[in-house]
Amino acid sequence: MPIGLIKKFIFVTLIFNLHSIMADERIRNYNDYKLTKTKFKLSEVIKGLDYPWGLTFINNEDLLITEKNGRLLRVNVSDKNVTEIKHNIQSIGYDGDSYQGGLLDVLYHEGYVYFSYSHAQNPNFKNIKKHKYSSTAIARGKLLEDKIENLEILLIGVPKLLVNRHWGSRLIIKGNHLYASFGDRGKGMIAQDPTKHPGSIIRININGSIPDDNPAFKGYTNWLPEIYQIGVRNPQGMALSPHDDEIYFSQHGPMGGDNIGKVKYAGNFGWKDIGWGGKEYNWLKIGDSPFKDEYDKPVIAWVPSMAIGQITFYTGNTFTEWEGDLIGSATKAGLLFRLDYEKKLIVSEEIILDQEIGRIRDFEIDSKGNIFIVVDDEGSSLWKLSK
Repeated sequence: MPIGLIKKFIFVTLIFNLHSIMADERIRNYNDYKLTKTKFKLSEVIKGLDYPWGLTFINNEDLLITEKNGRLLRVNVSDKNVTEIKHNIQSIGYDGDSYQGGLLDVLYHEGYVYFSYSHAQNPNFKNIKKHKYSSTAIARGKLLEDKIENLEILLIGVPKLLVNRHWGSRLIIKGNHLYASFGDRGKGMIAQDPTKHPGSIIRININGSIPDDNPAFKGYTNWLPEIYQIGVRNPQGMALSPHDDEIYFSQHGPMGGDNIGKVKYAGNFGWKDIGWGGKEYNWLKIGDSPFKDEYDKPVIAWVPSMAIGQITFYTGNTFTEWEGDLIGSATKAGLLFRLDYEKKLIVSEEIILDQEIGRIRDFEIDSKGNIFIVVDDEGSSLWKLSK
C-alpha cells in the first residue's frame, strides 16, 4: 500500500476511534467548557515556592506547604510570614526534569501532621540520579514549635522500585481511617496485583494499624492487608462528599482517560486492562473498550487528558453559589474548574481559572470559603481566590 494511503488510513482510524470513545456519556472534553461568570479576585499571597505539591490548614491562619525537594513551610496567610519547619522525613531528592517524586501530600488532623512521600530506601542517596530504590510511604508526626517531632512511619509500600513516576500520594481521613492513593509507578498491570501496593487505594487506621474489616480479612485472602481497592493508575486527588459521605478520587489516565471515581470496598478500577478512553503514548489502544462491566465505573472521564490533580467539594460563604459543587485542578492544562453537582449527578461544568497562574497542583479551602492554590513550578507562588 502506498505511504500516502497508509497515512490516510491511520488518520481515519484515529478519528473513528476518537468519535467512538467520545460517544460514551461518561467521557467529556474540557476544551468545550466555558469560563465561569462568577466574579472573583485572584491575589498572590507569597512568592518563592519551589515545586510545591501539597498544602493543609492547621488553623484559620496557618498553612503547611510541602515542596518536592523536601522543604516543609508554615505560611501565615494574614501576615504572610513564612517559616521553614525542620523534619527528618526520608524522602528522595528532587532536581526537576521529568522526575515526579519527593515530599508530596500533607494533611493536618487532630494534632498530627500526616505525610505521603517517596521513601528513599537509602537515606545517603538524596540526589534522585543516585538513589537506588524507593517506595510510596505514609508517615505522621507532631508539629511542635518549628519542628516535626515523634515521626512515625505508618506504611512503606512494596515492592521497592527504581522508577520515579506515578506516585499518586493524596491523603484523606474519614472517621478513624486514613485513605491514601498509591500510583502504579508506571508499571501498568501491577495495579491488578493485590499482593503489591502500587496502583491501589490504601486504608489504614489513623495510628497506622490495619482495620480488621479491610478486604484481606473478609475473603480476599491474597490481598495485602492495607489495600482497599485496586486497578488505579496515578490518583492525585481525594475528597469526601457531603452528598453521600463517600470518598471520591481523581486520577491521571494515559493519553486521555483522566477520571473521577469513588473509593469502593474491594473495588477494581480496571487499569491497565482498560484505559477509560485513553491510549498508549504511541497511539495504540488500551483494552477492547474504554470501560468494562466487571470494573468500577468513573463518574466522569476526559479525552484529551488535562492531568487532573486535587478535587474538593466546595463549602463556605465566599462563593455560596458553588456550595456542594466539586472543584478540581488540572496541572498540565493549568485549570481550576467546577462541576455543578446536584443529586449525585454532574449537571454542568465550567472553568474558573484557565492558565492564569500555571500548573495548578493543589488547593485548600479556608474556613471562610476562600481558595488557596499552589503551582507546581520553580519560583512559584501561593495564590488566593476570593471576592
